Amino acid sequence: MRFKRGARLNTSQVRDRRGARSIGGAGGLPIAIGGGGGIVGVIVLLVLVFAGGLGDLGEVGGSSRGSGLAGGATNDLSEECQTGADANERQDCRIVAVVNSVQEFWDEEFERRNASYQFAVTEIFTGQTSTQCGAASAAVGPFYCPPGQGVYLDLSFFDDLESQFGAQGGPFAEAYVVAHEYGHHVQNLLGLLDEVGGATGPGSNAVRTELQADCFAGIWAHHATDTSLIERLAEADIAAGLDAAAAVGDDRIQERFQGEVQPESWTHGSSAQRQEWFLVGYETGDMERCDTFRADLGAVQAD
Repeated sequence: MRFKRGARLNTSQVRDRRGARSIGGAGGLPIAIGGGGGIVGVIVLLVLVFAGGLGDLGEVGGSSRGSGLAGGATNDLSEECQTGADANERQDCRIVAVVNSVQEFWDEEFERRNASYQFAVTEIFTGQTSTQCGAASAAVGPFYCPPGQGVYLDLSFFDDLESQFGAQGGPFAEAYVVAHEYGHHVQNLLGLLDEVGGATGPGSNAVRTELQADCFAGIWAHHATDTSLIERLAEADIAAGLDAAAAVGDDRIQERFQGEVQPESWTHGSSAQRQEWFLVGYETGDMERCDTFRADLGAVQAD
């Protein structure tokens, strides 16, 4: 993936709170998960839950005790991240460029559909942060908080994606994760996150929600070079995105961290499902093809 060297970056879409002073722990990760009022993301606590660190998902409450970070202080990316050339050299600038590209696409897509897109801010943080969904730590993974319409990302996750989840990583693997989170933002704007519910399993609405976000990520990838930021996507980039999608499949994570696959507890979909729905979006570029809530998901099972 290469960015247009002269493209201007809009750093107002990314808030940098790396290194902000902690004012207390996250208190057992007091966040709500799923639905219009809770966080949704590319993994959301799966590793901790499957490894026995938090028990069942239902034990993670929705209170917002403990703010996690001191308010106010943010870093300024505007000096370091000005152009696509910077995005080609620096990871944080690359995240800015991907956020800009993803939102440029969805803004135009909503306008094409005679609707209004609301821009969301991505916060990059270190360790833990506070959100309108409650306090959260980096252990949650990248996530979207619907009430605040914000995406939250500790950049160390991308190291974990390789070292803990076994993905090959790389710039487009990062882009897939960011585009997935903005897929949740699109769902929120369309009123689709209320469909999540509390059920789990291969055909649950929780899984369907995550697979649709994967499909929306694929749609952006289909149109990425039409935006003002991205010059080139290669087959190797798409392969890296598919590899990342497989790495965070429920079956792959369960097998890796608990040694057995339990489809009845799935919340995000199998590796095969996640790859399939990213490809649906990427190959068609059509939102209408991403109706995972009506699709038959039963044909794709764990290995």
